[in-house]
Amino acid sequence: MAKKIPMRLCTGCGVSKPKKELIRILRTPEEDIIVDTTGKKNGRGAYICCSVDCLKKAIKSKGLERSLKVEIPKELLANLEKELVSLESDTKKST
Repeated sequence: MAKKIPMRLCTGCGVSKPKKELIRILRTPEEDIIVDTTGKKNGRGAYICCSVDCLKKAIKSKGLERSLKVEIPKELLANLEKELVSLESDTKKST
Protein backbone atom coordinates (compact mmCIF):
# COMPACT_ATOMS: atom_id res chain seq x y z
CA MET A 1 0.00 0.00 0.00
CA ALA A 2 1.27 3.48 -0.88
CA LYS A 3 2.34 5.77 1.93
CA LYS A 4 -0.21 8.49 2.72
CA ILE A 5 1.04 12.00 1.88
CA PRO A 6 0.04 14.60 4.47
CA MET A 7 -1.93 17.39 2.80
CA ARG A 8 -2.26 20.95 4.10
CA LEU A 9 -4.38 23.92 3.02
CA CYS A 10 -2.65 27.12 1.92
CA THR A 11 -3.88 30.01 4.06
CA GLY A 12 -3.50 32.37 1.09
CA CYS A 13 -5.03 30.67 -1.96
CA GLY A 14 -6.96 27.91 -0.18
CA VAL A 15 -5.50 25.12 -2.34
CA SER A 16 -4.71 21.80 -0.69
CA LYS A 17 -1.14 20.65 -1.40
CA PRO A 18 1.34 18.13 -0.01
CA LYS A 19 2.83 19.42 3.24
CA LYS A 20 6.39 19.35 1.82
CA GLU A 21 5.47 21.88 -0.90
CA LEU A 22 4.22 24.46 1.60
CA ILE A 23 5.98 26.75 4.05
CA ARG A 24 4.95 26.71 7.69
CA ILE A 25 4.48 29.99 9.51
CA LEU A 26 4.64 29.34 13.23
CA ARG A 27 3.47 31.02 16.42
CA THR A 28 5.81 29.81 19.14
CA PRO A 29 4.71 29.33 22.76
CA GLU A 30 6.55 32.64 23.45
CA GLU A 31 4.17 34.37 20.95
CA ASP A 32 6.91 34.89 18.31
CA ILE A 33 5.96 34.54 14.63
CA ILE A 34 8.63 32.72 12.61
CA VAL A 35 9.07 30.77 9.38
CA ASP A 36 9.53 27.12 10.29
CA THR A 37 11.62 25.62 7.50
CA THR A 38 11.87 22.21 9.24
CA GLY A 39 8.12 21.92 9.83
CA LYS A 40 8.84 20.25 13.17
CA LYS A 41 9.09 23.14 15.65
CA ASN A 42 6.66 23.44 18.56
CA GLY A 43 3.77 25.85 18.26
CA ARG A 44 0.69 26.71 16.24
CA GLY A 45 1.32 26.58 12.51
CA ALA A 46 -0.27 27.90 9.36
CA TYR A 47 0.77 26.84 5.88
CA ILE A 48 1.23 28.95 2.76
CA CYS A 49 2.53 28.24 -0.74
CA CYS A 50 6.12 29.22 -1.44
CA SER A 51 5.01 32.44 -3.13
CA VAL A 52 4.77 36.05 -2.05
CA ASP A 53 1.35 36.28 -3.75
CA CYS A 54 -0.10 33.71 -1.35
CA LEU A 55 1.42 35.50 1.63
CA LYS A 56 -0.16 38.77 0.47
CA LYS A 57 -3.54 37.06 0.05
CA ALA A 58 -3.23 35.51 3.53
CA ILE A 59 -2.40 38.92 5.01
CA LYS A 60 -5.19 40.72 3.15
CA SER A 61 -7.85 38.18 4.13
CA LYS A 62 -6.46 38.02 7.70
CA GLY A 63 -6.25 34.25 7.14
CA LEU A 64 -2.78 34.07 8.68
CA GLU A 65 -3.92 35.91 11.82
CA ARG A 66 -6.99 33.68 12.06
CA SER A 67 -4.95 30.49 11.70
CA LEU A 68 -2.36 31.55 14.24
CA LYS A 69 -5.01 33.08 16.53
CA VAL A 70 -2.93 36.21 17.08
CA GLU A 71 -2.70 39.73 15.66
CA ILE A 72 0.46 40.12 13.57
CA PRO A 73 2.28 43.51 13.62
CA LYS A 74 3.01 45.15 10.23
CA GLU A 75 6.81 45.06 10.66
CA LEU A 76 6.63 41.33 11.36
CA LEU A 77 4.62 40.79 8.17
CA ALA A 78 7.28 42.74 6.24
CA ASN A 79 9.99 40.46 7.70
CA LEU A 80 7.97 37.36 6.75
CA GLU A 81 7.65 38.69 3.22
CA LYS A 82 11.43 39.28 2.97
CA GLU A 83 12.12 35.77 4.26
CA LEU A 84 9.67 34.30 1.78
CA VAL A 85 11.24 36.22 -1.12
CA SER A 86 14.65 34.74 -0.28
CA LEU A 87 13.14 31.24 0.11
CA GLU A 88 11.28 31.64 -3.19
CA SER A 89 14.49 32.57 -5.03
CA ASP A 90 16.32 29.65 -3.38
CA THR A 91 13.73 27.15 -4.61
CA LYS A 92 13.85 28.57 -8.13
CA LYS A 93 17.65 28.14 -8.19
CA SER A 94 17.48 24.54 -7.05
CA THR A 95 14.97 23.46 -9.74
